[in-house]
Order: sequence, then structure tokens, then C-alpha cells
Amino acid sequence: MFPFVGSDIALIGIVVLVVLFLFAGIKTVPQGYQWTVERFGRYTRTLTPGLQLIIPFIDRIGQKVNVMEQMLDVQSQEVITKDNAKVTVDGIMFFQVLDPARASYEVTRLDASLMNLAMTNIRTVMGSMDLDALLSNRDAINESLLRVVDQAASPWGVKVTRIEIKDIAPPNDLVAAMGRQMKAEREKRAVILEAEGQRQSEILRAEGEKQSQILEAEGRREAAFRDAEARERLAQAEAKATEMLSAAIAGGNALSVNYFIAEKYLKALESLATSPNQKTLILPAETTQILGSLAGIGEIAKAAFGPDAVARPPVRGGSVPSTGG
Repeated sequence: MFPFVGSDIALIGIVVLVVLFLFAGIKTVPQGYQWTVERFGRYTRTLTPGLQLIIPFIDRIGQKVNVMEQMLDVQSQEVITKDNAKVTVDGIMFFQVLDPARASYEVTRLDASLMNLAMTNIRTVMGSMDLDALLSNRDAINESLLRVVDQAASPWGVKVTRIEIKDIAPPNDLVAAMGRQMKAEREKRAVILEAEGQRQSEILRAEGEKQSQILEAEGRREAAFRDAEARERLAQAEAKATEMLSAAIAGGNALSVNYFIAEKYLKALESLATSPNQKTLILPAETTQILGSLAGIGEIAKAAFGPDAVARPPVRGGSVPSTGG
């Protein structure tokens, strides 16, 4: 080995100093972070992710700021509502640093400041509401908190992206009272629904009876119309028979008159005989006249069909023999 002379040692020292100087001035900023640079204690610029150079021993790294979206757990606290109900509330907040310089030099302890800002506004916003509104309007509460806290944190270079109320816990006695109220409300709705069902049932039953009565009336009207039509046809038949009888009388045919009277008389006797209360049938003295009328009927038949028509029974399926001759 060759001994180093003084000039060689000095050269090596200079090289080492240059290497150290370069290493001190080269900075690698990771993704998701931004570093502030201070020169003699004063902020000068911000280093973005990647390979960066600073002047060693003159510039130094001030704050290494996380610019990713971060979560801050808002600790639980008691809030007194507008109607003097005490509830325990906790939440969660998401924020992102947009300006590392302002977040580093405009506020001390950014996380604690945001925490206290959120807790203060939670008490303010939720304390101005009734308990019922508090429990049923979480979306409105979250929106109001986000607007207020974001506006307050804007001078710090921070963007509050979301605030959520995780839990609202009323006292146990209040929870029990709310349970009883809910039960009473459900029972009330059940009674109302049952009454409404009975009302609908009565309405439907009344509608059914109405339709039944309408159909019954329609049936009676149709029956009355048909009865009237039958009576009209019967009257027409009676009129026709009377007309024919009048023509027979006018022609001097007494047998026709006897036949007509005998038929009416027999029908009257039939009505008396078939009466449900009839036990004994007493024939009047005019019965012999009826027999005479029947004899007249026989004469009419002989005149119409021949002398053998009365004595000979009718033939089934056959035709009446002609009398012409």
C-alpha cells in the first residue's frame, strides 16, 4: 500500500463533503404527502411527491403534511336538546388538507382544532332542535354540521368532506318512555285500521244489499210485466171467445151458448173441489142442466165430426177421419 500524502487526504475530504452535501440536498417526497421548506425559519415553498432538491444547511424540511383524505373520530359528548332532553352523541369527520402551508402555519395542532370545532358545532346545532326532530332528521343535522365546520376550517387550508353522527343515545328512562309512546301509537293505528276495516265491510255489505234489492225489484218488475202481458193475452182470448159466442148467438146456434156456460160452470166446480179446505162437495140442483149442456156439447161434436166421433175414442198418433162426403 502506498501512503496517502496530505493533498490526497484533502481531496478525499472534499469528495466526501460534496457527497454529503448532495445527499443532504436531495429529498424524496412519498405519494400522498407534501413537505414544506423553511429557509432560516421562514416558509419558502412546498415540495410535491417525487425527487426534490433543497439547499443543504440553508433550507430545511418544516412540516411533512398528509394530503390524503383523513378520518377524525369525534368523541362522545352530552347534548341538551331544545326540550331539555339530555342525549349522548358521537360522530365521525372526514377532511383533506388542500394547502399544506396554511395547514402548517395558520393553526396549531390541526387535528385537535378540527375535533373541538366539530364538537362545539354539534352542541350548537343539535341543542337547537327537539328530541323528536333530533332522532328523525340525521341527514339534515349532518348537512348543517358539514356546512358550518367546512366554512370554519376553510382558512386553515382544509376541506371537510363529510360529517356523520354515528350514535344518539337518550337516557334509559327516556328510551322506556319512547317505547311506551311507540306502543301506544301502534295500538292507536291498529284500532284505526280495525275501525276502517269494519267501516269498509259495512259499506260493502250495504252495497250488496242495495244491489240485491235492485235486482229483486227488477225481477218483480219483469214478473209484473209478464203477468200483465199474460192477462192481456187472456183478455184478448176471452174477448175473442166472447166475439165468437156473440156471433153464434146472432146466428141462432144455442148449442154454442150451452157449451160456453157448461165450461164455465165446470171450471167453477173444479175450483170448489180442489180447494185445500174442501171436505164435502154439495152439487147444486142445476147439475141436471150441466148434463144437458154436456149433451149439447155432444151434439156439437156430432155436427162437426160425424155421428161416430163421440162414441169412438180418439186414436193415438192418428188423424181425425174426414166427414166430407
